Amino acid sequence: MSSFLYFVSHPAAFKEYVWAAVFHRGGNRQFYMFFQNVLGYTPKNTKIYQVAFLHRSKSIQVQHGYKINNERLEYLGDAVLSSMVAHLLYRKYPMQGEGFLSELRSKIVSRSNLNKLAEKIGLDQLINYNRAQQGVFKSMDGDAFEALVGAIYLEKGYDFTYKVIIDRVMKDYLDIDALANSEWNFKGRLIDWGQRNHKVVAFEQVRAIMHGPNNRRQFECRVSIDGVPGASAIDYSIKSAEQLAAEKTYKQLGEQGLLV
Repeated sequence: MSSFLYFVSHPAAFKEYVWAAVFHRGGNRQFYMFFQNVLGYTPKNTKIYQVAFLHRSKSIQVQHGYKINNERLEYLGDAVLSSMVAHLLYRKYPMQGEGFLSELRSKIVSRSNLNKLAEKIGLDQLINYNRAQQGVFKSMDGDAFEALVGAIYLEKGYDFTYKVIIDRVMKDYLDIDALANSEWNFKGRLIDWGQRNHKVVAFEQVRAIMHGPNNRRQFECRVSIDGVPGASAIDYSIKSAEQLAAEKTYKQLGEQGLLV
């Protein structure tokens, strides 16, 4: 009997084959050490976390063209994390207004910050991806962090996830007060620079990218100065993409000694 016919007639065996393919060979010890030392618990449903660490470049294609990777969990984790960060900031800064809270939440859940956070906790070492394409996937670590949040939420629920991600991980690995005081509004600073120097600073949306099986939209935005195209950036909202492009441009101007 061919392997295809065997799996058709034995769906349970097919399922176990898929999960074996998803999990890193020899990665069990590192996997459990990460949960025990960083997250503070041992997962029971390990399969959902294995999917959370499975990048789309290593997707497992199963029946009817369906692909197993972490994009669905990333989609869920994005919404859960945004809600939890909003909850945290609402309690942490009772005297601050909506503008401050929204901007700080954007800083915390920005892809650049989540990439750094994932590296700090060692999550980047657990991601299963096509290493031949290393360096191509610029948001891979932050995406996996969101997928991890989604996986914890599905297994343990909102309250447990909040305790792990907010009360443990962010408390130990993220200085929120320092982030609140960091420069973020590079778009405003760049526009101010343009006004002082009689330059026309403009932002344009270059394209929208449909990302993942749920068609999660990303935006590429670009800065132009006096009509000359400059830096561009991609993120999950136009506002964030503009900020990232503005930051790149502002730093380039600084390196060129033009910030006068």
